[in-house]
Amino acid sequence: MRAVGALVRHELRLLGSIGLWVARRRHEVRGGVAYPYAGGQGATLFGLTFVVVVESVMMSLLLRGHPVVRGVWFAVDVYTLLLVLGMHAASVVRPHVLTPDVLLVRRAAHVELRIPVAAVARVRRELRTTHARAEGELNLAVGAQTTVTVELTEPVVHAPPLGRRGRDVRVVRFHADDAAGLVADLNGLVGLSGLTPARSGPSPSSGPTG
Repeated sequence: MRAVGALVRHELRLLGSIGLWVARRRHEVRGGVAYPYAGGQGATLFGLTFVVVVESVMMSLLLRGHPVVRGVWFAVDVYTLLLVLGMHAASVVRPHVLTPDVLLVRRAAHVELRIPVAAVARVRRELRTTHARAEGELNLAVGAQTTVTVELTEPVVHAPPLGRRGRDVRVVRFHADDAAGLVADLNGLVGLSGLTPARSGPSPSSGPTG
């Protein structure tokens, strides 16, 4: 039942994000600097939306002699379309947020990881297009790529969606449309906290990895 409740809350957040998107509002950004990441997925999600619309029209024609089944199928397609739009809307209205104390890393409505600035050991721009699952690492790819890598001095707990058990992570990779700006600003805050800022240039391992 907990998983069902978590799924319902997640879908409500997606649907609620559509309203924020239409109203041109963002979720919990005040007091910080927002860094969008939805630019890398817009074409894919809108392409998926087009596929759902075409499929709905075709099935409506095929099922025109079965009004009950046709109505149920149409309702499912409409809800699927809302969820797809909600995914994009959530990515737009829930950007990454940097404050003097915390870097809030987000992925649509299902990931919200708070990283204390004081826990940042290194941050760098690093383009990766493949991501192997490894212990203590969290990869939040957008459009199959991440552009920022943050290494931590101590683990933070990532709580997966749908009520699954959390796990400790020490390396976080994610995408930001303005990766250079985010890295520069975070490095500046790390320097103000008394730590040694990490370099912001690409690492030798940047690019596709096997």
